[in-house]
Amino acid sequence: MKKFNLFKEIIVVSKSEFLHAANSSKTFAITYNGKIVFEPFDADLISIYQGSIPALSPLSTTLSRPISAMLGDNYRVVEDDDRILIKASGAWQNIISYNQKRALYDDTTGDGIAEFSDKRLEDIGWHATEFSISYREIVEQFEAQCDGVLLCIEQEEPYQFSGLGFVSDLNQAQELAFEYCAATIKDKLESDEDFSTLTEDEREAAEFFKVL
Repeated sequence: MKKFNLFKEIIVVSKSEFLHAANSSKTFAITYNGKIVFEPFDADLISIYQGSIPALSPLSTTLSRPISAMLGDNYRVVEDDDRILIKASGAWQNIISYNQKRALYDDTTGDGIAEFSDKRLEDIGWHATEFSISYREIVEQFEAQCDGVLLCIEQEEPYQFSGLGFVSDLNQAQELAFEYCAATIKDKLESDEDFSTLTEDEREAAEFFKVL
């Protein structure tokens, strides 16, 4: 997966396309790679902005306003000829709300990853916990081996991380998660004394992964 760190990335948008969208009074989104799209949004949309730009009040004393004012104070905007350069890390809380329902997993809280949005993966993750396999361990397999995007803010000092994960091929992620958990559980059954005898839930999980 590609890490898209909003602390470092600059989103480049066509100025003419943005102004067209802003003046349309329609709800639109700016994707993480700088495209402008209108509702209805695709299920795989990853956006750094969603909304509509209110028209100027008839009582306004000016006929125009800067693009930075249209997007709001949480975005840092530089106009560069026919392009708009956007730094969006300050809007992270809004970006979470835009994308949370479309992400495969949510790693935006101090509690870590609690579930997968896909039912098949959630079944895998839930059964895997019986053998002390965390959601984070499964996600690390996705981040290392799957195509997709980890939309995040991450800085080194002081360390801060918050992220949402999206995979391009859900079937690949399901197979990878199942195979990883099955192999890990099989190894624990063979070498870990804690699993020399199994509880009913552990046995059910082992059967789910077809290692018993």
